Amino acid sequence: MSLQATHRDRIDWPGLAARLRRRTAPRREDYAGLRRSWRGDLMAGLAVMVVALPLALGFGVTSGVGAAAGLATAIVAGLVAAVFGGSHLQVSGPTGAMTVVLVPIVARYGPESVPTVAIMAGGIVILAGVLGVGRLVQFIPWPVIEGFTAGIGVIIAMQQIPLALDISQDPDRPGGENAALVGLRSLVHADWLDALPAIALTAAVGALMVLLPRWRRSLPAALIAVVVATVVAELAHLDVDRIGAIPASLPTPRVPVLTPEATSTLFSAALAVAALAALESLLSARVADGMADDLPRTDPDRELFGQGLANVASGIFGGLPATGAIARTAVNVRGGARTRVASASHAVFLGVVVLAAAPLVARIPLAALAGVLIVTAVRMVDRHAARAIWRSGRADALVFTLTLGVTIVFDLVAAVQAGVAVAAVLALRAVALQAKLHREEVPVEIDADAEHALLAEHIAVYRIDGALFFGDTHRFLDELTQVADVRVVILRLSSIRMLDTTGAHMLSEVVRTLQGKGIVVLLKGLPPRHRRVMESVGVLGELQHSAHVFTDLEAAVEHARSHVRRDLDGA
Repeated sequence: MSLQATHRDRIDWPGLAARLRRRTAPRREDYAGLRRSWRGDLMAGLAVMVVALPLALGFGVTSGVGAAAGLATAIVAGLVAAVFGGSHLQVSGPTGAMTVVLVPIVARYGPESVPTVAIMAGGIVILAGVLGVGRLVQFIPWPVIEGFTAGIGVIIAMQQIPLALDISQDPDRPGGENAALVGLRSLVHADWLDALPAIALTAAVGALMVLLPRWRRSLPAALIAVVVATVVAELAHLDVDRIGAIPASLPTPRVPVLTPEATSTLFSAALAVAALAALESLLSARVADGMADDLPRTDPDRELFGQGLANVASGIFGGLPATGAIARTAVNVRGGARTRVASASHAVFLGVVVLAAAPLVARIPLAALAGVLIVTAVRMVDRHAARAIWRSGRADALVFTLTLGVTIVFDLVAAVQAGVAVAAVLALRAVALQAKLHREEVPVEIDADAEHALLAEHIAVYRIDGALFFGDTHRFLDELTQVADVRVVILRLSSIRMLDTTGAHMLSEVVRTLQGKGIVVLLKGLPPRHRRVMESVGVLGELQHSAHVFTDLEAAVEHARSHVRRDLDGA
């Protein structure tokens, strides 16, 4: 009987699997309204493909793995995330933020490690989705988001310096894991006379990307700029580095052998990639939700599950780790997308174009991609948001600046951790500073006799407002224990909104210190929700008598008068 009961009490794995399948599997409602929207979805997918092509090439090259890996990521991860993700509008693929994380990984472990990292990171993101971690992104403060986004923009721009100077394939070029340092060293290392053609192409691409939208906003400026730069380089026979040959088909699927040694070595890298993939994807999906209020909102846990699958698939096809891409997602929404068919079709269109035009893609100058990514990086820095944060107050400005600096000097994950930690400390400090200690007049009836007035002079009533916690309790301890010329102190506690063990411990020290001076302490209005922590820390035990806890101020004052009267009579 007990064995059967134990068996019944075990986890219902089939039931859990069924619930997980219902939460994460594609469903019919994902494509609601497709009969009416399919034309608009396909046109939006085509527009996204035009934007995604140069970015996929550029991010693949910049990461150090190659243009082919960038294309494979955009096609495979873009399709898988569109089908299995939790957003109807999200477009996924290689991104600048992920490139920032990948560059030091490639420098340390080599480009062959990246598919393995993608698969491991995908598994971690899948687990995060299953565990329901997706909703935690709402706790990341806005200054942190803007700070690391601006930092990403700076790093992406710095990463393009070797490409713009045409030394990215120079075996003697400066190396290292920090993109900012490598970029600065490249400026010293380059032969500026030899680099003039590449610099001119980079500048021309950047100028076209800025000017073409001003003439006609609907033009695919990045693609046109890359085509023009490629044609000029071919006709003028410029001696500049090109993308080089890329496969005319997707790489053969291959699952890397995950030995314990490789897993242990790459785990920290995979964890950093997974954290960024989850964070950027959820933030991008949140942006998409804000742009299309009439569509169902993103399921954050399903989005993590889909992004995890996309990373695993990308790694199997030799691609890079992928995330939701804010810029491409915005193009998708503005293009009129209504269902996930738009983001899925962008991957299909990209595959058709790339596979049909692989020889032409191979002739694209790397400097042209540098121009595209520099403009993209500049556009990532939201000057209006940064100005608003700076004007809002010193605390938010500090969080923004710290996150920006740590992103550039160290890495994105450390930047988010530092930004959130500092923001939390500053928020706690702000809450603690709102807590106040007020000394009140002792209630005395209008027709009270002189004795009552005399007794009131020896009674002090204090009201504590706000929160008492570890943030800033010493102020109360210092002020309360300095009270003099009184024989009874009444502490009004009904206005305490939050109390932790540190705050309760402070109150116990106040009670102990005052009673050590011969001053009786009475507590009034102890909220029931705080009584447990007060008892566990020993505040009530420090009182001279268990009857020194009151719910009514008048009763507390009357009891205080009796103490003062006895003391005066004894004197």
